[in-house]
Amino acid sequence: MTAQAPLTELTRAERADLAEFLATLTPEEWYAPSLCAGWTVKDVVAHVISYEDLGVAGFLGRLVKGRITHANQVGVNEFSHLSPSELLDHLNRHLDPSGLTAQFGGMIGFVDGTIHHQDIRRALDRPRTIPADRLSRILPLVPGNPRLGAGRRIRGLRLRATDVDWTHGDGPEVVGPGEALLMAMTGRPAALADLDGPAKALLAQRLRPRRD
Repeated sequence: MTAQAPLTELTRAERADLAEFLATLTPEEWYAPSLCAGWTVKDVVAHVISYEDLGVAGFLGRLVKGRITHANQVGVNEFSHLSPSELLDHLNRHLDPSGLTAQFGGMIGFVDGTIHHQDIRRALDRPRTIPADRLSRILPLVPGNPRLGAGRRIRGLRLRATDVDWTHGDGPEVVGPGEALLMAMTGRPAALADLDGPAKALLAQRLRPRRD
C-alpha cells in the first residue's frame, strides 16, 4: 500500500496552486463576488490566510469580537486594508500551514483552502480538476466535520463520486464528480448542476437558504 502524503504537504500544494492562479487575476476579478455570500474573491483570500500564526489567545479574542458566529468576518476585516498583491505575498509566505490551520495534522488548512479555492474558481468560471490524491483525501474528511454542517445536508443519502473511488452513506443516491460532491456537501448550490441521481432534488432542497 502506498503511504499517504501528510496533510501539511497537501495543504502546501493546494496553496501553491491557489497562489499561482491568483497571480493571473485581473483587478476586476479580485473584487468579483465569490461563492461565499457577501465575500469577494479578495475577501476569500483574506479569510484563507487570516488564521495563520493566530495563537489560542488571538483565536479566542476573535471569537469574542465576532460573537462566535461572525469570527470569520472579523478575520477578513482585519486583513481588508491589504491590497491584492499584498494578500498574495502573504499567502506565498504562508504556503506551509501554521497557527490554527496547522491543527489536526493540517486538516483545517487543507479542507478550508481547497474548498475556498473552488469558491473562487467556480465564481469566476475558471474551473480546474483537483488532483486525485487531494480529492480522495478531502472527501472523507467532510461528512463528519461539524464545522462544515455536511452531516445534516447528506443525512440518509448515499454519495458516489464518479472520478475517484469514494462513496459515503446509505439511501437514495447522489452521483457526480468528487469536486461537485465536496462543494454540495459544504452548502454550495452552484455544484448541483454537475450532480445527478434520484436524491439530487432532496439534496437541492436542503441547500436552499432558510427563510425564518
